[in-house]
Amino acid sequence: MSGEDGRAAGPQDRYADLQDRYTDLVEEMTALDGVDPPSDGRGFGRTALRCHGKIFAMFVRGHLVLKLPADRVEELVSADEGVRFDANKGTPMREWLSLAPDSDRDWPALAHEALAFAHANRRPG
Repeated sequence: MSGEDGRAAGPQDRYADLQDRYTDLVEEMTALDGVDPPSDGRGFGRTALRCHGKIFAMFVRGHLVLKLPADRVEELVSADEGVRFDANKGTPMREWLSLAPDSDRDWPALAHEALAFAHANRRPG
């Protein structure tokens, strides 16, 4: 990938591109009923999209992170599309995928899958 001036895009350019892509995703998803935008706070979850208070997608260290069914996460990990997200605690979570930055997967389609999973696992109340 090249920058506007023709030079090779560096890691900061790539991160900015991914961040812009996430901003577009946030705009699309927050137009849906029940989806809350990221908070203005600090710490874990500040970039997260939520459905009825539950995180289903977020942007962490340059990666789109999604909560999906464990078998779907396994499928994507097996296809080298990403890794299980571990929140820097050293324990990969079976229902969380950290999508590889170079993956060509459709972000909105995956986010819709994650939203559907959040809806399916919503506790009545």
